[in-house]
Formats: sequence, structure tokens, C-alpha cells
Amino acid sequence: MLAVYAERFAPDDPLSALVVGERPVPSVPEGWAAVTVRAAALNHHDLWTLRGVGIKAEALPMILGCDAAGVDEDGNEVVVHAVIGDPGAADDETLDPRRAILSERHQGTFAETVVVPRRNLVPKPASMSFEEAACLPSAWLTAYRMLFTRGRLAPGQTVLVQGAGGGVATALVVLARAAGLRVLATSRDEAKRQRALELGAHEVYAAGERLPVKVDAVMETVGRATWSHSIRSLRPGGAIVISGTTSGAQPDDAELTRIFYKQLQVVGSTMGTRHELAALVTMLDATGARPLVDRVLPLTEARTGFEAMAGGELFGKVVFTL
Repeated sequence: MLAVYAERFAPDDPLSALVVGERPVPSVPEGWAAVTVRAAALNHHDLWTLRGVGIKAEALPMILGCDAAGVDEDGNEVVVHAVIGDPGAADDETLDPRRAILSERHQGTFAETVVVPRRNLVPKPASMSFEEAACLPSAWLTAYRMLFTRGRLAPGQTVLVQGAGGGVATALVVLARAAGLRVLATSRDEAKRQRALELGAHEVYAAGERLPVKVDAVMETVGRATWSHSIRSLRPGGAIVISGTTSGAQPDDAELTRIFYKQLQVVGSTMGTRHELAALVTMLDATGARPLVDRVLPLTEARTGFEAMAGGELFGKVVFTL
């Protein structure tokens, strides 16, 4: 079958390890299901895999991709939940220390067929295209959990989204606005600030710019470059929800004095559960909000999509179709 996979690791030149070619059709263990992939979305995780981060050499060759939507063996249109956990664990797979996401220990979604536990399949509503649905299982699910499960935000509250333009940040803006939150967003890039307004942000600011109000929560995916600004932007008792550190994990100032004096909450958040994915799909079906897709490419042109992501040229998701 046609697939996009890593045949080796290349920390300094990840795209040199990318292969578009043929791989064996996977077998289907008991309790698992084969999904014919119609669309699959690209994530930064795929670039990290090519660099050798989060995967062992003995797992190679590894089909890339965490996100997909397609058709199961019974003809049902489904969204694939990417987190593979212990079937005997509690309902929250994100707390399973042995969990993995697709393309780490199990072959990923950039292929004609992907095999996952049957419990990982969430019905796709007819109102949503395969391309839109394929964007949800990583970035959009991460954003949903940050806002509503870990952040516990409610309509009328104010949230700051740092680094508008990235996949998770874009999802945060759209979901927060759809849920009735007041949305502020930052970016170093004026064009990305304008796009954030078009997506639903009420106000946008340059990175590090002082805000006119203190916010109830900050959604933090940038890390070192925005950490101090995030902490200083919170009201007393507010929360910073962190799910990434794209600019580095060691801030120049951890702002510990402000954290204890203002009684701030620092909350970690990782991916999301299959139940949260189902709730996210239902929310989008009901509200009409949709993922922003930067470009759609056939899987045979996957390298072009990887190059665009590596070059930082995107606002929204890259989706591959089969």
C-alpha cells in the first residue's frame, strides 16, 4: 500500500529521512479495526519523528501520521483517536504511563490503511468533510482539553492564546469563540494577528505587548519566549494551561514570586481522551465551527507539505488525501 514513512533518523535534516513509497498492508489483531484512510493531517510530531524524537530505532521503518478520518470495515465514516492506551486502564488514556500515539509504537495514518483499537473510532458526522475531520485528533483535541477539561473555562470568561498561527493556537481561538469566551491572541507576525481576528479573536496584540485587562486563563504552547508575558497577563487566581514549549522549556524567569503571590495555577495538559474527541466532534457539528485548513495535497505530494511546515509557512493544517 502507498505510505509516507521514516526509514531512518536525521536530526539535522529530517526531510532527508522521509520516504513516499510502498509498505505492507497491516494485519488486524483481535479487537482492532482497519480504517481505509480518506484524509490525514500533518503535525509537528511528524517532523520530530524524522529527527528520532519519541521513537526507538527498532520501530523503523515507521509510517508517519497521528491524525486521520476514513471508513471502517463496516462502511462507517469515522475519526481516528490517536492515543493507544492500555485497554484495562481508566477512561482517561492520557494518564496511562504506557500510552503512545500513532507513529510511535504503532504504524501511523499516512497510508491507505491504518489499524487501531476499535474503541478508538469516533463517528464522523455527515456535516463534516473527511479533510476537516482529519484535523481533529491531535491539535484540535489538545485545544479542547486545554480549554474545557483542564482550563475549566466557561462562557463569558476571558482567555489569552499565545502564538496565534500554530495548529493548536488556531484551534484554541476557534473553539474558545464558539464556546462564548472572550478571546485575546498574540503573534509576532502582523498577518497572523489579522488572521486570528478573522478566525474569531476579539482582540490581537504583538508578542509581549501589555494587555489592557487581566485574563482568566492563558493557553500556553510557546514556552520560554512567552512564559513571563503569560504569567503577568493573569488575574489573581487565574490559570496558565500549558501543552507545549516550541520556543524552549527553560524560561529566563519562572516568575515563581508572581505565581505564589497571585495564587496562580499552572496546569499541564496532554492530548485528550476518545470521549473528549467525541465531544469535540459533537461541538463542531452543533456550532458549525470548523478547522482551518492551510492546504490539501495528495499523499503522493507529502514532501511539499512537510517542507511548508518545516519552513513555518502555514496558518492552519496541512491535509493529505487519498
